Amino acid sequence: MRNQQSGFTLIELIAVIVILGILGATALPKFTDLSHNARIAAVQAVAGSMSTANALIYASAVLASPSQTGATGSVSIGGNTVAVVYGFAKDGTYLALGMDLDPTAYTNVAAGIYLTNAPTPGLTCGVTYTASTAAGVAPKYAPTVSGC
Repeated sequence: MRNQQSGFTLIELIAVIVILGILGATALPKFTDLSHNARIAAVQAVAGSMSTANALIYASAVLASPSQTGATGSVSIGGNTVAVVYGFAKDGTYLALGMDLDPTAYTNVAAGIYLTNAPTPGLTCGVTYTASTAAGVAPKYAPTVSGC
């Protein structure tokens, strides 16, 4: 009878480890890029949500008795009092109240709504909100993704 040994040689094991290392090094940048893309998608979703919430605020202002579509006013949305200008939210803080946002996920500032988990938190990853300036003029939503 022969004595046979089975298993891998040291060279084969090193070759497999090197190949796995190369595969890992090429796949890692793709996974880190996904988090950047996810934050950009979140900013775009916030812009759409802001527009929808402001449309609901405007509908509430129009239906209010007396109508709250003048230069100043307020409406009640979900138990929150939202200050309005020409029927739309006065600023980002009031718009965030109307959207019922989780305050830990976003920074609610008068200028807009920004992600708090961005690599450079501040006004570089979010949506800038510009309120209506006259009757019949819709507010503006400007996504900023430079810091995402």
